[in-house]
Amino acid sequence: MDFKKFISPGASMPAGGYIILKGFRGDFRGYQLTSVRMEDAAPIMKWRNEQISALRQTSPLSETEQNNYFQDVVKPSFSQKQPNIVLLRFTYENNLIGYGGLVHINWTSMKAEVSFLLETERGKDTFQYGRDCSIFLNLLMRCAFDNVGLNKIYTHSYSHRGFHVNSIEASGFRREGVLRQDEKVDGQWVDAVIASCLKSEYLKQFPPPQ
Repeated sequence: MDFKKFISPGASMPAGGYIILKGFRGDFRGYQLTSVRMEDAAPIMKWRNEQISALRQTSPLSETEQNNYFQDVVKPSFSQKQPNIVLLRFTYENNLIGYGGLVHINWTSMKAEVSFLLETERGKDTFQYGRDCSIFLNLLMRCAFDNVGLNKIYTHSYSHRGFHVNSIEASGFRREGVLRQDEKVDGQWVDAVIASCLKSEYLKQFPPPQ
């Protein structure tokens, strides 16, 4: 898909990424987490439309909807000191393999929900998924707690994706509870599993240098 066909002329993300992430270093053994780019809109839309059952999305996104979202919501958040979202591109050896970040940021309670989606084909290998998800979450913890200054990040995952729930809990997130039959996916009721990580727990696992 050629996103250039429908992207607005001159559209681009502000140079330097999110101002709130100044100084953030999100890299680990070839993996990197950085501010999302306008060119990422097309592959992200493709992955979301292919994996609707994993998301709180009820219908396929159109090119216009995706373009408007990046222009009207994502782009302005780059210059905000307290944005509602922080969207990040996830790469391995400079190739885009996924995206995610912090959404529904509550600056009063200093918490945010975690978003994560891996490239569709790559995500079919559950071993690879577990590795990628774990690295993403650990880099995101660094971003959320060291740079953004949040106290808590949490996930909302569907129970039919057991490999995803397992990856989250193996990465240091603690299960808070289960919302029974919370959503209908492909005609079947599924539970929502809520898990979270606190800044204090992160600091125990990754204490700052003395």
